[in-house]
Amino acid sequence: MLNIGCHLSISKGYYKTALEAISIGANTFQFFPRNPRGGKAKDLDLEDIEKLQNLMKEHNFAPLFVHGAYTMNLASDKEHVREFAKEILKDDLDRVEKITNCYYIFHPGSHVGQGVQKGIELIIDALNEIIPEDNKVTILLEGMSGKGTEIGRSMEELKLIIDGVNNNENLGICIDTCHLYSSGYDIVNDLDGVLEEIDDIVGLEKLKAVHLNDSKVEFNSNKDRHEIIGDGTIGKDTIIKVINHPLLRNLPFNLETPNDVKGHKEEIKILRSEYK
Repeated sequence: MLNIGCHLSISKGYYKTALEAISIGANTFQFFPRNPRGGKAKDLDLEDIEKLQNLMKEHNFAPLFVHGAYTMNLASDKEHVREFAKEILKDDLDRVEKITNCYYIFHPGSHVGQGVQKGIELIIDALNEIIPEDNKVTILLEGMSGKGTEIGRSMEELKLIIDGVNNNENLGICIDTCHLYSSGYDIVNDLDGVLEEIDDIVGLEKLKAVHLNDSKVEFNSNKDRHEIIGDGTIGKDTIIKVINHPLLRNLPFNLETPNDVKGHKEEIKILRSEYK
């Protein structure tokens, strides 16, 4: 079974959002637990969460993707920015543990001119402060396209972070097809080679989730410009190879394409029809 969904707003509540996902043929979805630019999040409605959990079991949902705020930068050169990021991360992880059956995904951060090594050190320090020894939440570093001073543009950078975190048993990665292609991993012409490299450096057992996006920009551009499936430089054929690849096909996928819910429904329908 293809485990696929898209990014949805939870403004209507978790249960109703899950119903919306089912209505478009999805059995997972991604959401921001708070405003994507940061700020406070609403208190959890435990009755709503219980209804969500029952519905997910009834419809064989894959894990949901909980995406960290874009403003969260554990590698900032400003202490108050790092502290703000840590506060958000701690609160988000507490929420995810209560919701259950979720993966928490976040952008590692940007070193803003301090250098990659310093940025990675700051990220590791923050995660060692936050992740407890008994952590049960699956936390995933998202691979990035490499724009600006982003950290996480290569498997080597992601591996350095994972290895530096003490309680890293449930720390893994989420790949994004657009980001991979833009950062120089040629999934169009050498998908097997890319997966072999991921396995050699990070380990495929650490790869838990996939953001499924086409790209508006060329290979190795280091730009993060998502496109609707089949309308970009990656192309529908490669996306179909990704969802059917024996090393990936059982993972949960979520679309982040520039589409509305109706458009995501069509993308999901097409991809389900191509899943072997």
